[in-house]
Formats: sequence, structure tokens, C-alpha cells
Amino acid sequence: MTNSPENKSNILVKKFLRDHLSLLQTAGWLVIFIIWYLITNFGLINTHVLPTPQKTFSAFRELQKDDNLGQNILFSVRINVIGYLKCIVGAIAFGFAIGLNPTLRKMFSHQINALRFVPITAMMGIFIAISGLTIATKINFLAFGIWVYLVPVVVQRIDEVSVTHLQMMKTLGASAWQTLIHVQWRSVIARLSDDIRILVGISWTYIIVAELAGIQGGLGSLIFLGERQSNVGKVYAVIFIIVAIGIIQDIIFKLIDRLLFKFKYQ
Repeated sequence: MTNSPENKSNILVKKFLRDHLSLLQTAGWLVIFIIWYLITNFGLINTHVLPTPQKTFSAFRELQKDDNLGQNILFSVRINVIGYLKCIVGAIAFGFAIGLNPTLRKMFSHQINALRFVPITAMMGIFIAISGLTIATKINFLAFGIWVYLVPVVVQRIDEVSVTHLQMMKTLGASAWQTLIHVQWRSVIARLSDDIRILVGISWTYIIVAELAGIQGGLGSLIFLGERQSNVGKVYAVIFIIVAIGIIQDIIFKLIDRLLFKFKYQ
């Protein structure tokens, strides 16, 4: 049965997809670009809504010449990365506290789950009231935007820890601290790394709101200024820059995951 023509065909297809992954990914981007070119250059959509590729690419030169693009990229990357670190530390600490303590779980689990439905952008005023129009306000706002989603995931990962492994540690006479370090921590963090990689991208969706709180630079402020100037080419150029940063960020997180958790890839 394993040598049936259907199975051989499936194996060949999987091998082709694996061997030509880069080519297929490039083809996917090329198809999107062609569709974009056609619908904008042949009048299928208003170019005041979606600019042509030519106008968007020329906007990159304008951004470099007139808007200090490099410095604004570094500003946005910096506040996001610091926000990631604050969020990850806070979410893991709070998530473990709730996940391992039944009393705290009963007290706060419903409130934490409810926060996922709060429109985070509407809460920017609270952060401004606490720390003013500062860079710290932007960082804390971006961190909070991820934190509300990451904490429930941490708790879920704790619940998924193998009962067999926990029982084995108990049988061996391990203390609660030893069980936490050698079983729960290792198991949760190894699986949580993928969740973190996916969720940290959320902060880029809040970047405009964060950077408009006392404009001090950044890609979000460039999008806002582009909209004010009715320069949709600049707006989409900045959006493409954010997407490129996100792709690079994703690659970096995957590399870190491979370095820290080699056993996942063996």
C-alpha cells in the first residue's frame, strides 16, 4: 500500500515543494506585484486609494531625501524591541504566577481573558495620563498591546505540560522549585517561543497610534504625515518598509529559536 502510485505522487509533490521553496515564494511575490501593477495602471482602482508601483517606489527616494527615513526606521525598531522585551518578561512572570497559583487564577483569569476584547488604541489616553507624551509611554503602550494576548497563552502552555512528567518528578522526590525549573519552565518556554514570534508582530499594527502621542519620529508618524499630505505613495512605501522589517524580524526569531531550543529540530 505504501508503494501505491498515489503515495509515490504525494512524495514527489512534497519533494518538489521542498526543493523549490525559494522559487515558489519568489513567484508568489511576483504574482502579487503583477496584479498590483495591472489594477493600478489600467484604471481598475483609483490611484488616490492604491498608488501604482512606480509612484510607490519613487516615494522611497522622497522618504530618504526629505524625511530622514533611516533615523525614523531606527526609532520605530527601537521602541518596538524594547516593548517586546518588557512585554515578554512581564507576560511570562504574570502568566506563570496565574498558571501555577490556583487562587490567583480564580481571581484574575477572567479579567485577563476579557482584556483581549478591549480596543487597545482607545486606551492610549490612559498611558499618556500616567507618563505623559514620552518615549516610555509609546513603549509601554506597545508592550501592553502584546501583553494582553500573550498572558493567556502562557497560562495555556502551562496547562499543556505533560502530567506524566510532573508525576515522574513527584515520584523522584523533586521539590516544587526543581519541578518548575526542569519540567514546567523548559516545556513552556520551548513552545512559547513560537507564540511570541507570532504575537510580537501585533505591536506594528499600533505603531501609528503610539507615535502620534507627541510626535518624536518613527514610521507611524511618517504614515500620518503622508496621509495629511495626501501622498499615498509615501504611505504605502512606509507600509512596505514595515512589512520588510516584520519579515526580517520573523527570520531572526526563528534563528534564535533554533539556537536556544535545538532539541525541537532534531
